[in-house]
Amino acid sequence: MGTVIRPLNPNESYDLDLGCRLRSGITKASHTQEFLKKLVGKDLEAYRVARKIEERLEEMHRCWRLAYADELSFHMDVVPSIPQDGNQITFLQESMIKQGTSDFLAGKVAKHAGAITDNRHPDYRIISGDWRISNSEGYALWFESRLRLAGQLLEKRAFEAKVAKMDDLPAWKWKSPLQQCIQILKRHRDVMFKNNPDRKPISIILTTLSAAAYQGENSVEDSLRRILTDMSKYVLPSKPRVPNPVNPAEDFADKWHDQKYSHLNLEGNFKAWLEQAQTDFGLIERSANPESVVKQASAKFGINLDDNMIKRAFDEAEINIISKTKSHVITETPPKPWMKE
Repeated sequence: MGTVIRPLNPNESYDLDLGCRLRSGITKASHTQEFLKKLVGKDLEAYRVARKIEERLEEMHRCWRLAYADELSFHMDVVPSIPQDGNQITFLQESMIKQGTSDFLAGKVAKHAGAITDNRHPDYRIISGDWRISNSEGYALWFESRLRLAGQLLEKRAFEAKVAKMDDLPAWKWKSPLQQCIQILKRHRDVMFKNNPDRKPISIILTTLSAAAYQGENSVEDSLRRILTDMSKYVLPSKPRVPNPVNPAEDFADKWHDQKYSHLNLEGNFKAWLEQAQTDFGLIERSANPESVVKQASAKFGINLDDNMIKRAFDEAEINIISKTKSHVITETPPKPWMKE
């Protein structure tokens, strides 16, 4: 989706999510979730041994985790799944349309839905039609539909990339204002919660709310202003608080009202982060002082900006404003002779 950011701590690893969908041979009527998960786990274990990966394969609730330590440290979470049946696809499509998604997009998205394994599910070990729903491909398509709101800008990106149309360029290469805003907001959040990472708002909530608030602005500045102003409007007052746009019954904020996580005050921390982000970006936007911008960048984003570069940017902005002002005066219609008196 083009919203990944480098981990704040160099010792942290990248988290890569991978869907493994078996498209034939296994159905809800023929096999259990447990069978599917063990089958995929066996294959991953063979891969781990063949590649001489020292870290053991780890079973998580929904996936298998495989850790890598090459030039880039990362772990891969592999979620086993099978295609959803027709009834579920129809149900998802109708649910999305009720939430305001267009018929065309809902139909396009719903067909990518899958049934995934989860060892917490009561029917995990028995043959059952009740499996958890996942649709990461559908979510990516929904997200792409929000990126497309900046139509003119994306056409320019296609031209710069020397492709005939935007569809010839993967969405993660679009570098749209929405993608850049999400990266900026995730970095701000990581710095704010660097000492309490368990309490920070999760990325899927930031991404979903940002994409919902975005209205096709063509600059990062305007997009950021819009997102920070409107993001909270898309948090619902009752469950689901932050619905999954491609499965409205699923709540991305389900941990907010789960007693197991009450000590983390997740909803309170989301609100605190949003207020802080509004304050911090407001200060940067209004600042007329290069030193202030450099300090804010260090304190709020953990990055060191070049003082001279920032000063030059401020100077160029002032020259540009003066130039535009002069240009405006020069191009004004001169007064008519009879108006001189």
